[in-house]
Amino acid sequence: MAQKKILKTAKEWQKELTPEQYRVLRQCGTEPAFTGKYWKTKDKGVYLCAACGNELFNSETKYDSGTGWPSFSAPLDNKKIESKIDRSDGMDRVEVKCARCGSHLGHVFDDGPKPGGKRFCINSASLYLRKKQAD
Repeated sequence: MAQKKILKTAKEWQKELTPEQYRVLRQCGTEPAFTGKYWKTKDKGVYLCAACGNELFNSETKYDSGTGWPSFSAPLDNKKIESKIDRSDGMDRVEVKCARCGSHLGHVFDDGPKPGGKRFCINSASLYLRKKQAD
């Protein structure tokens, strides 16, 4: 079942997001490598879209790709993300967006670990980690 879309104006997003989140999530920005909050985090939990709270990635699929951005081998559910060809910056890449609010998350590449072979390279500014509670 398709997710219910969240539609807001640029002014509404600007009120709700930090300037850095707005730049990344709504203007397709990228944070510098090795600077984001989650690039080396090993905490367990679920990563949510920082704009709308959509559950996107499980910490169990997070791995150190050496790129300086949080990297995941798979989303929680393929229906939670959307992808499209991105030819900006003189490169052919596949952009990853939140399926619920359309926010830019990062890009997906075909150089990830087996069995899927995908590397979802996601900006920390586009994520919020809901940590797993201790048992």
